[in-house]
Amino acid sequence: MKENIAMSNAELNQIEVMERLVRKEIKQKKAAQILRLSVRQIRRKLYEYKINGAKSLVHKARGKIGNHVIKQKILDEAINIVKEKYWDFGPTLAHEKLVENHECKLSLTTIRKEMVSVGLWKPNRRRKAHIHQLRERRACFGELVQLDGSPHDWFEGRAPKCNLNVFIDDATGIPVLEFGIVETAQDYFKLAEQYFLEHGLPLAIYTDKHSIFRVNTPTNLDYIKPSKNNQFEGLTQFGRAMKELNIELIFASTAQAKGRVERINQTLQDRLVKEMRLNNISSIKEANNFLPQFTKQFVQKFSVKPRSSVDMHRKLNKNVNLRKILCIKENRVLSKNLTFQYQNTIFQIKTQRSAYTLRKTVVTICERYDGSITVWDNKNKQLEYTTIKQLPNTRETNSKKLNQLVDDILIKENYKKRNPWQSDFEELEQPNLFFKPIGAV
Repeated sequence: MKENIAMSNAELNQIEVMERLVRKEIKQKKAAQILRLSVRQIRRKLYEYKINGAKSLVHKARGKIGNHVIKQKILDEAINIVKEKYWDFGPTLAHEKLVENHECKLSLTTIRKEMVSVGLWKPNRRRKAHIHQLRERRACFGELVQLDGSPHDWFEGRAPKCNLNVFIDDATGIPVLEFGIVETAQDYFKLAEQYFLEHGLPLAIYTDKHSIFRVNTPTNLDYIKPSKNNQFEGLTQFGRAMKELNIELIFASTAQAKGRVERINQTLQDRLVKEMRLNNISSIKEANNFLPQFTKQFVQKFSVKPRSSVDMHRKLNKNVNLRKILCIKENRVLSKNLTFQYQNTIFQIKTQRSAYTLRKTVVTICERYDGSITVWDNKNKQLEYTTIKQLPNTRETNSKKLNQLVDDILIKENYKKRNPWQSDFEELEQPNLFFKPIGAV
């Protein structure tokens, strides 16, 4: 009875050589050169070929389980942990957590294959590449810092959606992070102060054309000093602060232009969200307390070494008062009674000098992100004040806060569109969107 033998191409080529050896057409040394084997191996193969024929040339380990094959029990234990705790993690992050928290010794490739085989991970199809001009990283630390805000459901429904402000150095990828409710100039001032105190003043900041950073409508000027030669006219509060610190602002026309900070936002929306879930973090305050620990681990994994060892950050001068620069600045003219109004509050200047010397004086009001207010005269001297009266608040709310309020109302009212041609022109039940802005009367 004939027997079918599965052989590779290399093993089939050996049959012809062995037959020529049997017929003594070639010598063993020549056969060893043809098959790239030693003469000793040829002698052994020839001896077995004469006894068992072509079957002796088949590799003896074929069809057997390898000695280094991972036991299925170990694979099942790892996958069960992933199913229980890291069910929505990608293979890379899941493998990191298995190694850190469960002493798993399996490789990343093995974890990925098992997650794909059981349906926990579906490999993404490679999208058609969009070609953008490559911009090489800056050579020095502190030469360029990219800035962006990332609104996202960071707490996965455990708390309202919020915003993550991100500073990232272009050369090294070292980030500085801070959570806030929405993007505001005060939040960016707080993050900038944290970065400047930690590293120093960078040469330039790369950001988008958000109205916080740039005046897009010429009629809406945040900071106009009542003087003929106003060096800050046409600048936003953030732009004015950067100009005072001699930091260049560069505005990106597209998201791809500042792709480095955009990519880190994508990474954070995956890794940071899951880390906060594992640590049971459900508020902005808890998240900000957790960020230093997360940032330290993030830098160890994703930061790169700059091409140059020169640090381009400028050290803070003793004469530079960040508390007076990184704040909202507005000007007021003192009345005859040395009073002025700011944010629907009447303030009274306290002075031991004659009131005549300060009448009609232009004062600068500096409001910090923590709510503290200081008043400075035109000679750069701080003035003491008291609060006299709180007026009804008629200020309009921030546009982003207004949009967030609209979204919250639509969710609470469970707004649903209905067909007006049904129910005999029955009046639609819609939420009342004619509400007043925050603080309006």
